[in-house]
Amino acid sequence: MTASQIVLLIVVLVVVAVIIGAVLAAVRKRKRSEQLRGTFGSEYDRTVESSDKKRDAERELAERQERHAQLDVRPLPEASRQRYLTAWDGVQNRFVDSPVLALSEADALLTRLLDERGFPTDDVRTQADMLSVEHAHVLEQFRAGHRIEQQNSTGHADTEQVRQGMLHFRSVFEELVSEGAREATPYPQDRPQQVRDQDVRRERDVRTD
Repeated sequence: MTASQIVLLIVVLVVVAVIIGAVLAAVRKRKRSEQLRGTFGSEYDRTVESSDKKRDAERELAERQERHAQLDVRPLPEASRQRYLTAWDGVQNRFVDSPVLALSEADALLTRLLDERGFPTDDVRTQADMLSVEHAHVLEQFRAGHRIEQQNSTGHADTEQVRQGMLHFRSVFEELVSEGAREATPYPQDRPQQVRDQDVRRERDVRTD
């Protein structure tokens, strides 16, 4: 083999190695994107759309996963779970006569629940980021509830908005209070029939006032 042939062979091998490396990198990138989309759902699309570069958005989502992995997220003890269910019943009862106050109480109760579950409670955005990792399907309700509560706290939310805020917070509350519960029975179906009937009546009040 002549020197020129050896050089040509080396060039070919280098080109092939570069092509293989590029293909493997593309496969890894696609798998990473699929994994992130599977984890975050619509939050993946929202983050990508709000970012200048898809790579930056995926980096942000990956960082959320890393931060979430460092949290001590835990299910509620049964006694605490029942205490929160009772507290939520009280909030719903007060909604009929004091909807503005009830929404603020719902927000505060949800924050205490997040804290006891091991989520950060520094600010709403941090809470949303951490919820997005394992609870992305209620993330929009969480954000929408807080948007309404901000309007509510300044007196700019009407009764219909406050009602919607309560429903948003309830979706998040039910998700967090039931996760990891004994026998994995969701709220409120595991409660006695009489109490469940009361829940239905209260929810009707929230929906129709």
